[in-house]
Parts: sequence; C-alpha cells; structure tokens
Amino acid sequence: MRQRRTTRQTPGTTRQTAPPRTARRRPLPALLGTLLIVVAAALSSTAATSSVAAASAPRPLGQLVPVPAKVVPGGSPYAITSTTPVRVAGGSGEVRRIGAYLAELLRPATGYALPVTDRPGPGGIRLELGARDRSLGDEGYRLRSTPAALTITARTPAGLFHGVQTLRQLLPDRVEADSRQKGPWKVAGGTITDAPRYGYRGAMLDVSRHFFSVAEVKRYIDQLALYKVNKLHLHLSDDQGWRIAVDSWPRLATYGGSTEVGGGPGGYYTKAQYREIVRYAASRYLEVVPEIDLPGHTNAALASYAELNCDGIAPPLYTGTTVGFSSLCVSKPVTYDFVDDVLREVAALTPGKYLHIGGDEAHATSHEDYVAFMAKAQAVVGKYGKTVMGWHQLTGAVPAKGAVAQYWGYDRTGAAERKQVADAAKGGTKLVLSPADRVYLDMKYTKDTPLGLSWAGLVEVRRSYDWDPATYLEGAPQEAVLGVGAPLWTETLTDSTEIEAMAFPRLLGAAEIGWSPAAARDWETYRVRLAAQGPRLTALGIDFYRSPQVDWGP
Repeated sequence: MRQRRTTRQTPGTTRQTAPPRTARRRPLPALLGTLLIVVAAALSSTAATSSVAAASAPRPLGQLVPVPAKVVPGGSPYAITSTTPVRVAGGSGEVRRIGAYLAELLRPATGYALPVTDRPGPGGIRLELGARDRSLGDEGYRLRSTPAALTITARTPAGLFHGVQTLRQLLPDRVEADSRQKGPWKVAGGTITDAPRYGYRGAMLDVSRHFFSVAEVKRYIDQLALYKVNKLHLHLSDDQGWRIAVDSWPRLATYGGSTEVGGGPGGYYTKAQYREIVRYAASRYLEVVPEIDLPGHTNAALASYAELNCDGIAPPLYTGTTVGFSSLCVSKPVTYDFVDDVLREVAALTPGKYLHIGGDEAHATSHEDYVAFMAKAQAVVGKYGKTVMGWHQLTGAVPAKGAVAQYWGYDRTGAAERKQVADAAKGGTKLVLSPADRVYLDMKYTKDTPLGLSWAGLVEVRRSYDWDPATYLEGAPQEAVLGVGAPLWTETLTDSTEIEAMAFPRLLGAAEIGWSPAAARDWETYRVRLAAQGPRLTALGIDFYRSPQVDWGP
C-alpha cells in the first residue's frame, strides 16, 4: 500500500504554513497581446484552409479567353483521375489524333496514363464527332461537364480541337507544367456552347526582317492554337530577306535570304521545312497564308537577280528598316515570268485557300504601273487555284473577284483612303481588319517599351482590345468583314522571347475579338479574365507584358 508522505517536524518548532495561492493577475496589455496572437493564429488557419479550398475549386466555366458564346453553369464538377480514359467516338482517325493530342498535353502534369480508346464505355473524357446542331458551324463545339463524364461534341474535327483548348483552360494553370504536379484536376459542372463570330482569326509573323527557325514558328503556332486562332500569315519576302526556296529562281533564297535587319546571317526555309510548318499548323487547325510582297518590298529579289531591275543592275543587299524604295520592273516581260514561277511554286506548297501578294507601300512604282502589275499578279494567283489576298492598297487598283483586302490603316489614315476601302467592300471585296494602332503587335505599349516601333502610336492592352470589327471602318458593310488579323513585324525582334514580349497579352485580345460575340465582350470583364491567364502564360514560359491596366495579382 502506497503511503502518504508526511512532513517531518523538528521538536520545539512551529510548522510554517504557506499562505493560500491566489491567481496572479496579468497586466491588461499582456492579456490583450495573448488574445490577439490566438485570434491571428485562428484567422491564419482559416485563411490557409480557404486558400487550399480556393486552389482546389474548379475554375468558373466563363473564365476563359476567348469568352464563350453561351455558358450554363450547374451541377458538381468532373474530376480527372488516374483511371480516366479519353474516349474517341465517330470512327475518325482525326478524332483519335485529337484525343492523343489531349492525352499528351495532360499526362506530364497529372502523371496519369489517360489511355485513348474508341471502345464504348461509361465515364471519361469523351470526344464525339457528328453533333447535329448547325449553330455550331464548322468550328464550334459543346462541352458538358458532369460528375460522370466530360463530353465535347462538334460537327467537325476543328470544333473538337477548339473544345479541347477550352478544356485545357478550365483545368488549373499547373496543367501546363512538363513535370508531375499536385491535383485535383477538376472541371466545373455545366455546359458551354460555343462557336466563332468570324471565320478568319489570324496572326501574322514577319520572318523577313529577322528570320525565325522552324522550331520558333512551331512554338508560336502552339501559342496561337490555345486561343483558337486559325490563320498563320507568314510574311516570307521583303527588302531585307527572302525566306522560301524557289527552285526556278534559287538565288532568291541562297543569296536574297543571306542577311536580315542589322546584318545578321538571315536564313530561309527549304521546301521540306516549309511543308513541315504547314503540316504542323494543320495539326493545330491553323491554315498557313503565305505572303510574297509585290511589287514593292522586293530589294532581296532585285539584289538576287539583276534582270529584275529596269537598269539591269542588281542593288546591294539591304539591312536597314526604310520602306517604299524598291520596285520590280513592271515593263519587263521577265518580271511576269518571275511572278508566275514564284507564285506557282508557293501555291503548290500551300494547301490553304489564300495567297497573299502584299501590294503595300509601293511608293517606287507609279500608280499606272501599280494598277497594271496588280491585275497581272492577281490573275496568276487565280490561275493556280488560290484566292487573292493583299494589303488594303490593293483597293487602289482593281481587286479581282473574291479578293480579300487586309486593312492596316489607323486613326490618322485619311478619309479618302478609308472611303476607297469601304467602297471596294461595297463592291464585293472582302476585308480582314488589322488596324495598326489596335492590333499591330509590334507597336510599343508605352514610350518606355524597349522593343517595337511607335509610328502608329502607343498601343496599351485596353486600346488593343476595345474596338469592334463590324463598326470600325465606316461605310464598309458588316458582311464584308471576314475577321481580324494581328500582324507582328520584326524589325526590332530577334527571337521567341522578344516575339512573346510584344505579342502577349495583346494577342489574346485579338483572338477574343475574332471569336466571341460582340455582346459578350467588354473591357471590365475581359481584364479580369485576362488577369486569370497570367499564371498560365507564366507556366508556358511566356514572359508577357504585365500591363498596369490589368490587376495581375501577386
């Protein structure tokens, strides 16, 4: 038995009894400090919990660029897991390729196998071709997300591909990583029904002022595809360089392509390399629009072949940035042999509908000669089964039936020039709008932008976005407008990093202008959706311009 320990007393002494303990009162400031620490800890814990919840919550269905035509949110989300298959229906090899593309996009970050199968079964990500809804058109899609399955349906493979890009944006930004990331991978419940406003949603890359490799062009194609751009306009010839091999005139590439702005080594695409670009673009549902700029912007050609000059003397190669000084010799028969050979070979390499023949800034060509030359050049384009495209100066000649004029005027463009283009549109000429002070992506954002030019003005993100193609060119019928093109000239740009610094984020605005219904667009909602794209662009390795007009967050 455990004995209770007692205190031993010394004889003759009195035991001292300790006074009873009383609670020690803390000073009030100390007590308040402790209370604040406890509250702060609780709030911190709550905030952390909320942050985790927010991070795992699916992105709202409407938080996309371009904004969809119709969004009906509702129901619980769909979650991609380690057992999710990608089911392809419709019996098309093209649909299976889109499924494989999607699985390849998602595998690195999710770490999931995501097998692609055409076997019927429940659940999974489902790609279905053959939707009967004609409102979807040739590029529209419907995406439906439920806990049981995520289904994308479309009338065409292009529509399915655009739906895949929407799915990609609905997933967390970290899905763009090339290494395994932490989930979950949820897509908000509901339905998106979407189709483009315009059939021509283009971006132009100038590979003449500075040359860009096949890999750099492919990188740009992938970036364009994410935002549903469907045309890649390649500016293949200019004063500073000729960038496409032409068998019948080989010195165009080997000599005319041997330099660039500033005197760099230049370069050119072999026919095999050009075909590779065309095939790669087609796999992302972009059509390549090649441009051979005529009759001006031709110094590289004139330097390569003396006989193309009126005096028979070849000028030196040019590495500056002045425009408007060169011209083919319109009166020489050999000029038209040259035009026929070049356009024939380029047309044969290009499965797309359009062949762009430039026609801008031909200041060294008389008006009479310009009109005569453009008539003959347009006939050659038609001869080889293509639709003529040209810059809007084409309307100063006689546009061929069905021709497309690409308008690059801006606020300071004179009324007479604007009217000339509008009148041509009334007469049947179609328009692609590329106003220089809106969507020329090489214009500086501010006076402090280190790259780019400013002859059309400074073009901040809001100015680039805040316009409507249907009403931009007074007097032009709305039905004449095929869409929008966003050119990127490269006098000051030398690599992908510099391309991306000028193109992003303005390219996203141009893409939305071309895709989304006018009624769905406004700056205040766009700037919020654009800010949400920032982490995705960063995950893709794009060092974009962080405009102060947009709250990009921390």
